[in-house]
Amino acid sequence: MEENKNNGREEIFSEKVKAGKRTYFFDVKSTRSNDFYLTITESKKRFNKDDEGFTYEKHKIFLYKEDFNKFLEALNNTVNHVKTELMPGVDFDAFDHHRDKEEVNGTPAVDSELKWD
Repeated sequence: MEENKNNGREEIFSEKVKAGKRTYFFDVKSTRSNDFYLTITESKKRFNKDDEGFTYEKHKIFLYKEDFNKFLEALNNTVNHVKTELMPGVDFDAFDHHRDKEEVNGTPAVDSELKWD
């Protein structure tokens, strides 16, 4: 039953990053043929005025192994361009204030530098 719900795509690993009103999920999944791919999901909590409750708006990207290196290189190049060319005076480490709190509470902080080998 569970396999039908996931269309045969088993989740292997998951990492969650909370960022204000957004949460990002990085999930490694497996296909029926034992191949692996990554899904990146952005989830935003939205107020639904019709039923006066909250809903979650989700956007998902599927990233396949043959594109990992190209994706990572483009992401790193883009982030580095913003940091060094467009906003060189910004202390980006100041945005990592949550790391100390999470480490004190026993939860490991997420490394902000992506590395895939």
